Amino acid sequence: MKNIVFLLCCCANLFYAQQTDYVDFTEVKAVLAFSQMKVDSTVFNSYQIKFEVLKQTDSVYLDAINMKFSNVSLNKSKVKFKNDGKKLIIYHGFKASKTYTLNFLFFTSPKKAMYFIDWNNEDAVTSSYSDTFRNSPEKKQIWTQGQGKYTSHWLPSIDDMNDKIEFDISCVAPKGYEVISNGKMVSKRETPTYNLWEFDMEKPMSSYLVALVIGKYSKNVEYSKSGIPLEMYYYPEDSLKFEPTYRYTKQMFDFLEAEIGVPYPWQNYKQVPVKDFLYAGMENTSATIFADSFVIDSIAFADKNYVNVNAHELAHQWFGDLVTETSGTHHWLQEGFATYYALLAERDIFGEHYYYWQLYEYAQELLNQDRAGGSTSLLDPKSSSTTFYKKGAWVLHLLRERVGEKAFKAAVKNYLKKYAFKNVETENFITEVEKVSGEDLTDFVKLWLKNKVFNYDEVLNSLKKSAYMQEYLMVDCEVYTSKCSDYLTSGISDEAKIKVISQIPNQIRKEDFKNSLKVRQAIARNVSKIPLQLKTEYESLLNDESYVTIETALFNLWQNFPQERQKYFEKTKDIQGFSDKNVRMLWLALQLVSPDFEDKNKREYFNALTRYTSPQYGFEVRQNAFQYLHQIQACKDVCKKHLKQATKHHNWRFQKFAKALIEKETP
Repeated sequence: MKNIVFLLCCCANLFYAQQTDYVDFTEVKAVLAFSQMKVDSTVFNSYQIKFEVLKQTDSVYLDAINMKFSNVSLNKSKVKFKNDGKKLIIYHGFKASKTYTLNFLFFTSPKKAMYFIDWNNEDAVTSSYSDTFRNSPEKKQIWTQGQGKYTSHWLPSIDDMNDKIEFDISCVAPKGYEVISNGKMVSKRETPTYNLWEFDMEKPMSSYLVALVIGKYSKNVEYSKSGIPLEMYYYPEDSLKFEPTYRYTKQMFDFLEAEIGVPYPWQNYKQVPVKDFLYAGMENTSATIFADSFVIDSIAFADKNYVNVNAHELAHQWFGDLVTETSGTHHWLQEGFATYYALLAERDIFGEHYYYWQLYEYAQELLNQDRAGGSTSLLDPKSSSTTFYKKGAWVLHLLRERVGEKAFKAAVKNYLKKYAFKNVETENFITEVEKVSGEDLTDFVKLWLKNKVFNYDEVLNSLKKSAYMQEYLMVDCEVYTSKCSDYLTSGISDEAKIKVISQIPNQIRKEDFKNSLKVRQAIARNVSKIPLQLKTEYESLLNDESYVTIETALFNLWQNFPQERQKYFEKTKDIQGFSDKNVRMLWLALQLVSPDFEDKNKREYFNALTRYTSPQYGFEVRQNAFQYLHQIQACKDVCKKHLKQATKHHNWRFQKFAKALIEKETP
């Protein structure tokens, strides 16, 4: 958003490891102002950063990418400084054991880490800040994503995790927009055109966890058993999606506090969905940001819900935010722990079978990675997400089995208390486990943390401790036997039945449709050539409360019974599906390629499908539309224009998709 200049009066923070030996930044106060007014006609009060010098030095610095500075002062006096485009360097004879206060104004137009969504229209924010796109899918937002070394693109900070600072963010924003940041909102000052929001953090955190969101939101607040406010934000038009989106939030929060044994370390906990987010979610301290594709209705909950991401980002508030890795070598201390504790929280909701099934799926993913030659040590900073997340979770599961639940929980509690608001390495955690359990874990560390190979046989032995998993592994119809015909009407687990269906899709009978939603979905996915005697039962899949099942069944029925297409179209004409409109997109595409059907409406359907490629929509919707238009060879001028725009999208996955599709579209 080139015409919006924001001013941050403030601050400083974390830095490279060598600087932490000389300086300890303790407190940052920053004011960010978003305005269409020219910089030189706008005046704001400055804010400050405090720091203590540990060893005598002649300079200190802050990481600050492509920023401009003015009114720089040290302890209220002018000071010599240099701005090289990457750092703000302050020159002074800094003395040990002395505290300093640095003040300045700064201006920036970030190319990373702060994203301006749907803010390109000149009418988007008028002098009265009215919303001129109320009925549009646009969602005018500003949000940040600083994980890695990116916060310094929008906020002077230190591109390192090894110094923790108390960040107090204030923000001037247009009236009518909510502002969400770390910590507790301590005041909201209103004027006719804008509001000043002030937030306070009581405890220090790493700079990559600083967050800011500005947008149109409503919120509901619940309270944990321990009294922590749980602030859950949603778009005003999505009030009916609030409950399924945030389902089990309070239960998971209460469970994790009890399971971990250490009280939640921050004043409150906020969660806010944003459009076109880069990942599923991000565990900013006390303020998780997540992709609004997880905002769902009750039907979508069965196939795609926010529960796991919700639990994962919440677990990070302890593992990653309270205690933070010193470097990427120890990244599993954050992602492995968050994955494992999220799974424990889900076990509390969905049961023991769910827990073991997820572990089994993690193991299959790790086994496939191993077979493809992609396995690495858990202590390799270049390891894949599969290793850090899934193998990390498995290591904790196996470690708990080895030392026992009591010793494991006591060690985790001691580890978190000892290193609270500090940085940690793997040895710090292992030492605490050894102290409590009395065991020497050298062999365990060598086998599971340092070894590249995934020890699948030992994992399988652990899984077999579950009778549920024993049954699943035993059931096998790769070689058809008389037992197989009865499996789908027996009392075996849904997962075992799904396995059977994938192995013998040509043996499905009418009575097999009398199963759970998940099993019926497996029939839809695996039986693509529908026998006439199963037509009525297969048509009943269109009534299931599952957008995946409906999408799959609609396509297969359309393909198998062309004479009945009008009936299937009529049955599903009002179904949108997930937030990516999976069912609606398929419906439109099938209408366009159905010969001699509703020809008079095909222009309308083509326009509707093309409209979904517009930047007004989230990238998931656009990607679906691009794919369908490409498949039916109907990506015309407007589609191609939008596809070209998509190659410059801030979401790198979508950008990569668009570039690849353009290559396919180019003759």
